[in-house]
Amino acid sequence: MTIAEIKGKLSRIKSLEDPFVTECRSDSRKGIQLALQSLERAIEKERIQRGHFESICVYERDLRRKGYQFIAGVDEAGRGPLAGPVVAAAVILPEDFYLPGLNDSKQLSAQRREEYFQSIHEQAISVSTGIIHSKEIDEINIYEAAKKAMLKAISQLEISPDYCLIDAMEVPLPIEQLSLIKGDAKSASIAAASVIAKETRDRMMMEYAKQHPEYGFEKHMGYGTKSHLEAIERFGPTDWHRMTFAPLKAKQ
Repeated sequence: MTIAEIKGKLSRIKSLEDPFVTECRSDSRKGIQLALQSLERAIEKERIQRGHFESICVYERDLRRKGYQFIAGVDEAGRGPLAGPVVAAAVILPEDFYLPGLNDSKQLSAQRREEYFQSIHEQAISVSTGIIHSKEIDEINIYEAAKKAMLKAISQLEISPDYCLIDAMEVPLPIEQLSLIKGDAKSASIAAASVIAKETRDRMMMEYAKQHPEYGFEKHMGYGTKSHLEAIERFGPTDWHRMTFAPLKAKQ
């Protein structure tokens, strides 16, 4: 076989125990040995990713053993910014869900988060979001707004969950729930919700950036960066700004 043919066959192999791998180890051609090294790295990467993913499915597996079927992961994005909404997401994943590399959305690149956003929508049993805008945040405070966004997201799921795993929050629900500190690093369902919430919010902020290009919302997503604070000082606040947040509060 040519080196190209062997590389093609190796690219489809998932285990180093495959007889063809053993056969290739005795092939002294440099191109074959490099292809084997590449395969070993790919399989090791997959092993690590699989191990990590299994580690963040512990809560879901335990709940399914107890008889729960529709476990919703819930998370929010946008508590800290000076502008824009707070967005919560609720996601119910199937038992066989697998998305290698899934993690807290803040640890993912924008490109990877966008890819995962699509994959989660394609594979999930149900996905929904709850959005609370800046005016209401100012009226009820950010903690209550985040809680309200989560409740909206849960209530809008197409299938009612029988258990909720929630990131660092307890909300008034008629079903059982568990609040997990840093839940997006401990639960696949919460991690999936964090991706949906952040990607949804980021897309909204990029739309606001088109309406108010002078603020650079597409770069800082409403957070209080130096350039954002300078834009507020120069142009004043927009309708998307949270007027109860410092330093905006001082301008009222």
